[in-house]
Amino acid sequence: MRIAITHDWLISLGGAENVLAALLEIFPKADVYTTIFDKTKFPSDFYRNVNVYTSFLQKLPFASKHYRNFVVLMPYAFRSFNFSKYDLVISNSHACAKDINIPKNSLHICYCLTPMRYIWDMYDDYMKMEKPNLFVKLFAPLAAQYLRRRDIDSSKSVNEFIAISNFVSQRIRKYYGRESIVIYPPVDTHKYYVSPQTDDYYVVVSRLVPQKRTDFIIRAFNKLKKPLKIVGKGRHETELKQIAKSNVQFLGFVNDEEKSKILSRAKALIFASVEDFGIVPVEAMASGRPVIAYSKGGVLDTVIPNQTGLFFDEMSDDAIIDAVLKFEKMEFNSQKIKDHAEKFSKRIFIEKMKDFVLGKVQGKNYL
Repeated sequence: MRIAITHDWLISLGGAENVLAALLEIFPKADVYTTIFDKTKFPSDFYRNVNVYTSFLQKLPFASKHYRNFVVLMPYAFRSFNFSKYDLVISNSHACAKDINIPKNSLHICYCLTPMRYIWDMYDDYMKMEKPNLFVKLFAPLAAQYLRRRDIDSSKSVNEFIAISNFVSQRIRKYYGRESIVIYPPVDTHKYYVSPQTDDYYVVVSRLVPQKRTDFIIRAFNKLKKPLKIVGKGRHETELKQIAKSNVQFLGFVNDEEKSKILSRAKALIFASVEDFGIVPVEAMASGRPVIAYSKGGVLDTVIPNQTGLFFDEMSDDAIIDAVLKFEKMEFNSQKIKDHAEKFSKRIFIEKMKDFVLGKVQGKNYL
């Protein structure tokens, strides 16, 4: 069976790329198609034995650095690829990777990381938080309208949708009018461990950008006067440091080993952003640590209230404060939390994904 995997862009290592790597473990002979590939951002073993085909965007100056500026061209870039020799195409998509021409007798399965958030339900939020210049303000509505039309049209080429969470499954139903099953994305839970001791601090692990809502957490901990460690960097860092008091410590970028240590010794992870899945809460739970999270998005699938963490229902300083004070009166079993996190391991992802895909192929529903 000849297999291709499409991926929006290969610019940096992240959750989407972890999914791609896991898919290549299942289907090691698959070819990969993407718009832009920056090899300098990936270890050589990521692509050494894989054929990676790029689009015409690869040849444009500064494309890898300013790839988001070329999003309106990406649907055309994917449709320019020829998939006539493939029996199965798996699109690993959060943008345009599913916008492909599929041969009549081929099967197209979309592993949907999310319908494009910045053109659908979070369009207004992104426009406010990103503070675009005048040109972008004028151009963005037209671009979003075009991309919405392409996004809906491209969903019609998909035979089967797989969502990364129930949150995403609901959005697939809302925007595409399609049903989907849920297979959670792979998390490297084996990298994390339960520490024999915890220290007196809470932790945030996040890119420091406006949509992560770290400012709410900082203001809450300013009032609580409790130690807070923040792992991560981003363009919002200067503003966040300006509002933080002495109990808030910015650690910047840390390696995987240090992150594991920080998570395992924290009292709890504080998580305020709305994510389609949310890998960091699972990493914290794999460290045996509870999660205090905003009750929206993928965390509703991963965090069990009063067993592996608790939720706050309002995005405000006071709601976070109330949740932390409630948390400090509770007890949690670290080993049970870690055992729960294993349900989201890469091993489970590979088993479920392989069973689903091969079941569809062997069932000859499309081939």
